[in-house]
Amino acid sequence: MSAATNISWTQHTWNPWRGCTRISPGCKNCYMFTAQERYGRDPRVVVRTKTWNDPIRWQRRAEKDSKQEMVFTCSWSDWFHEAADTWREEAWDVVRRCPNLVFQILTKRPDRIESHLPVDWGSGFPNVWLGTSIETNDYVWRADVLRGIPASIRFLSAEPLLGPLPDLRLDGIDWLIVGGESGPGFRPMDHSWARQLRELSLAEGVAFFYKQSAAPRSETGTYLDGRQWREYPNYTPLEVVSR
Repeated sequence: MSAATNISWTQHTWNPWRGCTRISPGCKNCYMFTAQERYGRDPRVVVRTKTWNDPIRWQRRAEKDSKQEMVFTCSWSDWFHEAADTWREEAWDVVRRCPNLVFQILTKRPDRIESHLPVDWGSGFPNVWLGTSIETNDYVWRADVLRGIPASIRFLSAEPLLGPLPDLRLDGIDWLIVGGESGPGFRPMDHSWARQLRELSLAEGVAFFYKQSAAPRSETGTYLDGRQWREYPNYTPLEVVSR
């Protein structure tokens, strides 16, 4: 829950709360549950953390350097988890105060997004990317929900990819992340599933990011057909705030 992260598509992780509940097959081997149990905590209990000032600190540094940095938000929970409803408005205010940070908010609960956006959301905060996870074809509906919500960038995470996604559509989507499951008991990923998504992304002009193959450790097997795919969405950065 600090600036350090081994997630290849971001620069920071921020967890204003931790703990979650499993809602679909992709949650089965979630690293959060194992890590929290290792720390002697109950991972099913959602609690507020002491990391609320981290983005403010990163903002000051990014502002001083006149640059932007990406922040994966709620890697140990879900931004739209119902247990965090009482804290979310305060968390949105942190987002407002950090224009040099791009908050990458990924959820498995896209059906809760629209009713839990801030009142000044409008067409989307310019420094927030909204995403949802899709692990099997049974959950492509999550993309349908997401594409109906205004956002500066919409993205999908097909990780862990547990099967082909023949019914996935990418209209209204800017970025697709694909990866196999990692960790003890990881479930296999057929590379043909990833290739199908790569070809769909290329055909639709959607940025494609291949994170990893299924393996015991994360960030293992980062090449697909002999090359790395580390594309990012065409995104016009904010006017970077500097003083």
